[in-house]
Amino acid sequence: MLLIGSHVNFGSKDQLLGSLNIALSYGANTFMFYTGAPQNTLRSKIDDSITKEAILKMEENNMKLENIIVHAPYIINLANNKDESKYDFSIRFLKEEVKRCEKIGIKYLVLHPGSHVGIGVEEGIINIIYALNKVNEENQNVIILLETMAGKGTEIGTYFEQLKTIIDGVNDKTKIGVCLDTCHLNDAGYDISNFEQILDDFDKIIGLSYVHCVHVNDSKNEIGAHKDRHENIGYGTIGFNNLINVIYCPRLDNIPKILETPWIGENPPYKEEIEMIRNKKFNSKLK
Repeated sequence: MLLIGSHVNFGSKDQLLGSLNIALSYGANTFMFYTGAPQNTLRSKIDDSITKEAILKMEENNMKLENIIVHAPYIINLANNKDESKYDFSIRFLKEEVKRCEKIGIKYLVLHPGSHVGIGVEEGIINIIYALNKVNEENQNVIILLETMAGKGTEIGTYFEQLKTIIDGVNDKTKIGVCLDTCHLNDAGYDISNFEQILDDFDKIIGLSYVHCVHVNDSKNEIGAHKDRHENIGYGTIGFNNLINVIYCPRLDNIPKILETPWIGENPPYKEEIEMIRNKKFNSKLK
């Protein structure tokens, strides 16, 4: 089954119901949201009555809560512990995000592994593993999905081998997974035009059973640029047909595919992009 949606807003007033209504207006059957602004710690209290109303409406629209994704805020960095107070804050804040996901009933939380900021990849990975194991001490049911990264700056998670090392160090393997990002894969040096080979390599190194989400984005950059600049579907260097092959890959069936493409002017393009994807026909007039 094709599960296609996009990033949507999660407001303090309408919360999950508001996010759902936006997704439905786009023709989506899944979506992703931040439980608050990704750049700060401001968070509104989760309203259970709104959550229940949203879940009922999901059921009416053949949408499952287990297919809805939350993205952790960018301000969390588990890879660098030079400043112990900032490192401890990242662990505490991730724990809180996990609790918010549990309160809503969310199963998957996407997380950028972090940037080592000069201390080195090996040390950064050790810090990430320690932090994830601390978060999982809470006996939570949320599965944290490490996102594949473009390799900008000192990002960790650019290569499958780095993610494997992290996963190997996590004590409870049932609480860890991976989110593939097509723009990030391209910018990291993986050739999306040969996606089956990418999946073969991933399966050999980590295991496809760990993939629970795919971020579908074109890229403004050439392969291996390590820049992380998303582009609208079919308007970048990856190309429409290559992304369609990713979205409809049988090996990733029933896994949520989430658009994080740029707005066009002041408008989100997700309704039109989802229509393109469902029709498998490129819209050259989108922008």
